[in-house]
Amino acid sequence: MTKSTKPLVGIIMGSQSDWETMEHAAKTLDGLGIPHERRVLSAHRTPNQLFEYAASAESRGLEVIIAAAGGAAHLAGVTAAKTILPVLGVPMDSASLKGLDSLLSTVQMPAGIPVGTLAIGKAGATNAALLAAAILGNKHPAFREAIRNFRAAQAKKILTRPNPGSRRG
Repeated sequence: MTKSTKPLVGIIMGSQSDWETMEHAAKTLDGLGIPHERRVLSAHRTPNQLFEYAASAESRGLEVIIAAAGGAAHLAGVTAAKTILPVLGVPMDSASLKGLDSLLSTVQMPAGIPVGTLAIGKAGATNAALLAAAILGNKHPAFREAIRNFRAAQAKKILTRPNPGSRRG
């Protein structure tokens, strides 16, 4: 895909338990050939480390950050406040409010500090990776082509069995 193995996308999450969801972003980026890194950083429990991560992201070569957004969604918002890179928030599903709290906290960022907000859970993590790829595709044509191939494969998968319940198409 690209000669660079330097991470272009950072995937961050507030706790190890978010990995079950954010793993889908990593797998999607892997499938597209996009180098990435992943870290557990908490806006509440490790704020200094988060500030350093976000503030140094651009100089380290990152071009997009995907942040898991828990109940208060501070990770995505604080990250966006500390960098000018695009930050994509993935609301985490929660036991108490099924991720609605995460979604609303992420989407309601104050004017001037944008966080691109995706769907709750696995779909959001997958789409965050695809959106990151589209952003990178503006600078890296190989990633744009990888998205074209991904979409063609999706269409082919559907079109091979368009008639539900039949053994053949």
